[in-house]
Amino acid sequence: MARLWAPWRMTYVGGAGTPPGCLFCRTARTRADRPALVLARRPRAFLMLNRFPYNPGHLMVAVRRHAARFDQLTADERTDVIDLTALAERALAAEYRPHGINYGANVGRVAGAGFPGHLHLHLVPRWDGDTNFMPVVGETKVLPESLTRTWSRLRRAIQGLARSTDRGASR
Repeated sequence: MARLWAPWRMTYVGGAGTPPGCLFCRTARTRADRPALVLARRPRAFLMLNRFPYNPGHLMVAVRRHAARFDQLTADERTDVIDLTALAERALAAEYRPHGINYGANVGRVAGAGFPGHLHLHLVPRWDGDTNFMPVVGETKVLPESLTRTWSRLRRAIQGLARSTDRGASR
């Protein structure tokens, strides 16, 4: 029988080493983008990798301020969240060429929110045939790339998009 080793999953499953408090508030305060998996920042929001992705390139956009719902955000906060979502779409398209993207927000604990008080959107890139028996039978998701590699690829894509936008290229 072949075995697929994914020892990093125990961190998620066991919750070991999870600092107390809100992940997104901590991430908003840090300046260390790479260890925090932050790809881009705006004055009122930021874009980051999900540390426990469903697929390669699973991203999250979070508002900096601790707010639970869209109706609690200012117009400027909503604008930054949507601008970063559009940037994420362009970066994923440039680097991964997904066939589709799932968007989602789990608002409230009963809706599945891991951090119910802090609004964040998930972007999960999808490809034809990306579902298989492993998650169902083996309770294991096969990810072909490390988070470090995903971060590097998407950060480079975002920097390239920023340069082309600075030169007047259309978004």
